[in-house]
Amino acid sequence: MVTDLNPMNGGFFWCFFIVISLIFYQLPLAQAIWLNLPSSGTRCVSEEIQNNVVVLADYFVIDEHGSGTPTVSAKVTSPYGNTLHHEENVTHGQFAFTTTEFGNYVACFWVDSNSQVATLNLEWKVGIAAKDWDSVAKKEKIEGVEFELRRLEGVVEAIHENLVYMKRREAEMREVSEKTNARVAWFSIMSVGICISVSVMQLWHLKRYFRKKKLI
Repeated sequence: MVTDLNPMNGGFFWCFFIVISLIFYQLPLAQAIWLNLPSSGTRCVSEEIQNNVVVLADYFVIDEHGSGTPTVSAKVTSPYGNTLHHEENVTHGQFAFTTTEFGNYVACFWVDSNSQVATLNLEWKVGIAAKDWDSVAKKEKIEGVEFELRRLEGVVEAIHENLVYMKRREAEMREVSEKTNARVAWFSIMSVGICISVSVMQLWHLKRYFRKKKLI
């Protein structure tokens, strides 16, 4: 058995481990949002999410005035208008789903008819942040460094998928931009051609008119 004793390989591994760890801990594992709900009207939040991504969310109403916690209604819709979650007259709730459509997923909240204002806390988890790592650790009986490496592997996969998605979106936007530029170019050529044709017709008509009046 041959053992590589080159310290640079170990140094590279630990540098890579530290960099990925920093990226992991700087990533927003969950988005905690505070919404001030008026007595009338709706407040909504949205996020653009890819296909086949897990979304988890918990929300609850905070009693700030001590006069009883107001109840709210919640509705979550997909980019194509499908209702994914709908609750009425609740003070707390949660929803979970796996996206099947690409686009903006919208969560709307409003106070029920009690003429009160309310403050709502929404914890929104998407993708890797929605994974229950404690259950994974118990199921696969891993802990310590192995557990951290497993979590970092998930983060790396999420980053890779996001980069692939961004590359695909960039290619789509570039294709749309090229088609738009080509159409604008053809439109400009047609506009110039029409202007030249109209100018020639006007000159011909004026010349004919002046000859008819024997002005030239």
